[in-house]
Amino acid sequence: MASDPKGAALALHRFGLGPRAASIAAAASDPRGALLAELDRPRAGQIDAPNLQTSGAANRAVFENNARRLAEQKLAKKKRDENPGLAEPAMEPEPKQKMGKKKDGPPTLQQRIFLQEASARIDAAVGAEIGFVERLVWFWSNHFCISVGSTVMAGAYEREAIRPHVLGRFREMLLAAEGHPGMLIYLDNQTSIGPNSIAGINNTRGLNENLAREILELHTLGVRTVYTQEDVTNFAKVLTGWTIIPTATNPAHGGEFQFHPRMHEPGAQTIIGTTYPDSGVEQGRAVLADLARHPATAKHVAFKFARHFVADDPPGPLVDRLAYRFLETEGDLKELAVALVHAPEAWTEDRRKIKRPGEWLIGAIRATGLRGTPARMTQTMLGLGEPLWQPPAPKGFSDDSAAWLDGLAQRLIVANTFAQRVIERVVDPAEIADAALGPLVSAETRQAIARAESKPQALALLLMSPEFQRR
Repeated sequence: MASDPKGAALALHRFGLGPRAASIAAAASDPRGALLAELDRPRAGQIDAPNLQTSGAANRAVFENNARRLAEQKLAKKKRDENPGLAEPAMEPEPKQKMGKKKDGPPTLQQRIFLQEASARIDAAVGAEIGFVERLVWFWSNHFCISVGSTVMAGAYEREAIRPHVLGRFREMLLAAEGHPGMLIYLDNQTSIGPNSIAGINNTRGLNENLAREILELHTLGVRTVYTQEDVTNFAKVLTGWTIIPTATNPAHGGEFQFHPRMHEPGAQTIIGTTYPDSGVEQGRAVLADLARHPATAKHVAFKFARHFVADDPPGPLVDRLAYRFLETEGDLKELAVALVHAPEAWTEDRRKIKRPGEWLIGAIRATGLRGTPARMTQTMLGLGEPLWQPPAPKGFSDDSAAWLDGLAQRLIVANTFAQRVIERVVDPAEIADAALGPLVSAETRQAIARAESKPQALALLLMSPEFQRR
């Protein structure tokens, strides 16, 4: 087979996280085969990090830490009340704040957990041969997004609900995501109570439709497709009782999923023309299984998949083939990825899609070999408008290039700072250009690098070049 370095470079940027040293040469003999081989690797997409806590353990640790601090504050106040001459202690509750935001003083427990999870994610992205599977993880994590602003579980959620199923069945990922405590907290389902349930009759709290609506609109069928408001309400009733074990009263299992029968709306519910008998937690699982195999879900997922990897307005025939493959394989996500790799539309040389900030930043690290601390990197992502695990809304971060145009000026600041830090390790920016872009480098970019007044300027120009910015 003839060598295809241009195809290899395209594969690494469009499907992966950008080349490392010698990556283009390694994939040049068979770019498609290199992508498919990454899908076949044992435990692809998994993170082996015994130091990371489960979502429930992280939740309990933060709860116990906050309870201890509150007790210490109350004891300190009691001592001050009994001894008015005592000085005020410098102790305050650990504040909620945006993860990645620079802050004076030692990190809070929430921040330490966040940074440990971020470090594991960064390691996986930087160390990947191509990064195709990591891109799939990032895509599905954004599709089923939750926010670290709502729960300390966000990093563990990605490891527990997304990564194990990234090359499995959509149905299994859907079940894992919607039943995860992090999702239940993020979309307020842990307090949703059926109006006619025992708890609903005895309490004033009622039904919350957030989770049901976002599952239908964002996670499966797509906005304004085959469902009605009545379907949303009925589905919300089905999902009542999907809650979490209270941490305050259960220090061993607090924060874990539980189905609470007293909160569950009794009776059968009809959703999109199908009636589901009341079978407790299985009623919700049955609805999710049907949503996973619905043709509208296939079309919605296929469109988002093609838009992410190929074009803001992906070719209709490509979307149709991906949707057909999704239905044909019963939502096999590995086969969906394989179909994308084999699609001729995915290999067009017209590179118009702007990389999201996280992809661009990881690409710069892979190209130069320099990486900062997790704290620095997450702070940079915050400044670039894509704070890790902090989407602006349940629909996640945008995959339209237009959404990221305004942030290019900030990328220039980051590129200049990055170049100043890394330049002592860079022998020649032109060599970095060859390793990072290969045949994709335009004559204009090569000329700009050659004419730069300094190595840092040359490297910054490379990182800001259209070829490096785009998929």
